[in-house]
Amino acid sequence: MDPPRRRYWTPVRVILLTGLIAFAVNWLQKYPCAAGGWTDWSQYTNACYTDIRALWGAERLNEGAVPYRDHPVEYPVLTGWFMGILGQIAYRAGNVLGVDGGPIFYHLNAIVLFICGAAAIAILHRIRQDNGRTDLPGPNPDPALVHSRPSRPWDAMMLAAAPVVLVTATVNWDLFAIALSMPFFLYWQRGRPIAAGLFLGLAVAAKFYALLFIGPLLVLALRQRKLLPALQTTATAAVVWALINAPVAYLWPDSWMRFFELNSERPVDWGTGWYVLRGITGWEKLWDSEYVNDLYLVLFALSCIGIALLGFFAGRRPGAPGLRGIATADDLMPRLAQLCFLVVAAFLLFGKVWSQQYVLWLLPLAVLARPKWGAFLLWQAAELFYFFAFYGKMLQVSAEEEGRGIAEGLFLAAAASRWIMVAVMCALVVQEILLPRLDSVRGLRVRPRRAAPTPLPRAASDPAPTAAP
Repeated sequence: MDPPRRRYWTPVRVILLTGLIAFAVNWLQKYPCAAGGWTDWSQYTNACYTDIRALWGAERLNEGAVPYRDHPVEYPVLTGWFMGILGQIAYRAGNVLGVDGGPIFYHLNAIVLFICGAAAIAILHRIRQDNGRTDLPGPNPDPALVHSRPSRPWDAMMLAAAPVVLVTATVNWDLFAIALSMPFFLYWQRGRPIAAGLFLGLAVAAKFYALLFIGPLLVLALRQRKLLPALQTTATAAVVWALINAPVAYLWPDSWMRFFELNSERPVDWGTGWYVLRGITGWEKLWDSEYVNDLYLVLFALSCIGIALLGFFAGRRPGAPGLRGIATADDLMPRLAQLCFLVVAAFLLFGKVWSQQYVLWLLPLAVLARPKWGAFLLWQAAELFYFFAFYGKMLQVSAEEEGRGIAEGLFLAAAASRWIMVAVMCALVVQEILLPRLDSVRGLRVRPRRAAPTPLPRAASDPAPTAAP
């Protein structure tokens, strides 16, 4: 008999192909800006602006400068190394070929970032394919449980086919940090706290937003009274981050501090909640960056306290809403990805900087926290509305005398719609934390696993001989 045929188009291959198509579309969308030398505000009219190409000259990479040593860089160290290594390759290749290294630099970055994006999609697929009690702290949530859950490999399609990927994948280096952060969730789910901490430390060294994962991790570990794995993860992340940052901080302390100084000095950015509030109310005090800093810190701290209380107490009361089938204490506890999504979303909702590519931070967290297409697509539509409105606003500011761009009211509407949809996503996640039966991950019908046969006593391990005829 011939062996059964294996399907070629498995879920992971279909999902990765979709992601590669999305990245190809993004490459085409940014292509008009790859050559640089933007004229007539083409970076805005084509909506193809990318920091990668702009910083080729701004960070003196076109002169062969080494980040931090020759020029202060506004990014965390691992991202600085990322741009520095590819910058050196592009600079030297341009000199050898006698051409401008800027396009080479952009295309090199795009290729590596697309590989990072594909890796993030593949890892998210693996997380959801396992789905063994996703995102619970500790290696084995409850060894006494003998049950399994259906896998959800197609959840990764939400990341691969997310509309905003088409226009934001190579605006900056965020896909690099996302590819480093996803193994944190995978290894934590698999009960490998040291490996989880390794990737968490790498992710924080690339983009600081991943630091926000530590709070939810510790809250859920404290609730389960299994602090040791979470502390191992946190300590490993701290050591990895320190080892990456220490040489730069020691050799070029002023350049290393530039990232931290810039974040405290930056004024209220385009499209933030503060910008919308100022535009609607005319509140002049919101022009004061120090005042907004204080308000942001207070509101974000209160949000974190609320999320911590939610994570610690949700599902504890007697008669809490259960699940179909078998319900356990672990089933009623919030999932790590849900709390991480809420914390990062709060950071963006109340922050004074909300760049267009920051949506990529939320994407994989949203898929892990709430893998449902309805509200997800509405949120994506709001993000796309803001993306194109942002460039209309930049054109209006840059070419004011020519009367080009969009009206301020339309830009405020786009920014407000993005803010509202992220807040709605947060509300839906909170609802599913409080009502676990609505959670498509926890609410799956549990399938009991066939119990292992009871071993026979040693003396009876051999079957008795059959009687002679």
